[in-house]
Amino acid sequence: MRLSILDQSPISEGSTGSQALHNTINLARLADSLGYHRYWVAEHHGGPMLACASPEALIGPLAAATTNLRVGSGGVMLPHYSPLKVAETFSMLSGLFPGRIDLGVGRAAGTDATTTFALQRDRRHAAPDDFPAQLTELLAYLWDQMPADHPFARLTTLPGRPEVPDPWLLGSSPQSGLWAAELGLPYAFADFINPSGAAIARRYREQFTPSGKIAAPYVIAAISVLCADTNEEAQRLAASSKMLLTLLFQGRLIPVPPVEKALAFLAERSVDTLPLGRRAIIGSQSTVQRGIQEVVAEYEADEVMILTITYEHTARRRSYELVADALGLGAE
Repeated sequence: MRLSILDQSPISEGSTGSQALHNTINLARLADSLGYHRYWVAEHHGGPMLACASPEALIGPLAAATTNLRVGSGGVMLPHYSPLKVAETFSMLSGLFPGRIDLGVGRAAGTDATTTFALQRDRRHAAPDDFPAQLTELLAYLWDQMPADHPFARLTTLPGRPEVPDPWLLGSSPQSGLWAAELGLPYAFADFINPSGAAIARRYREQFTPSGKIAAPYVIAAISVLCADTNEEAQRLAASSKMLLTLLFQGRLIPVPPVEKALAFLAERSVDTLPLGRRAIIGSQSTVQRGIQEVVAEYEADEVMILTITYEHTARRRSYELVADALGLGAE
């Protein structure tokens, strides 16, 4: 089973976005040495807790700093952008780093309504909800399948050819699974957002139509994981993300809080679980190994992608080291 990483570049209280971005590069180097398969960076805007607003700006430095990892976006929020611009950008990255670039795209805004509006080039009215058309156009550029009579037909001569990124569809809802199946794309499901995705993944597999570029369905289950030397220490470290998410769902955006501050916050409110039924695998190596295996079986996943947020970067590094060891990745 392949094991990969999704990094949202978390900003800890008292730290900076610059440091969070450097931490991402540091973690990618570690992941490369531990034998992780791919490393994706996310897109979020307008908040104090996640530093990466532009995956494509990080992918080049990450690929340059590593040797074996596939590096990509988890993902580009396509409604904000021109499909041609995305295709050209990831074509260039693919030309620079052949065979190593993934283009994961999603429909979500990655932010609030005000920031979404600020990202629009034309603010005279709300942007249209035309994601399927955008995605089809993007694939036509990448796969050189634009109809000959289409006004954009000549634009498929992308700058990085013959290299192209591997496209993925990201999702956390039934609709994304249907689009992935219809277009013949590999599918990455965000279990850390919606832990009820097994049926969605199963339907995707059942309805998958080979695209000519991708012959068979492929599922990544992206899950929230925090591993420490003991169950107790892992639960203690998880207090930071529990406080973060509790306030997030109240509309309050904060940097990742220190553990002791988070523990006091949760105790005061008698909170000990993630909000809105969210799922995370938290514990020692044996606990995490068992939890990941259960998710793999549930999704019939071909690959697991792990998201870990801690206040201290050293604790995050340690978590990925322990998971790699527990799942049998070969360290160099």
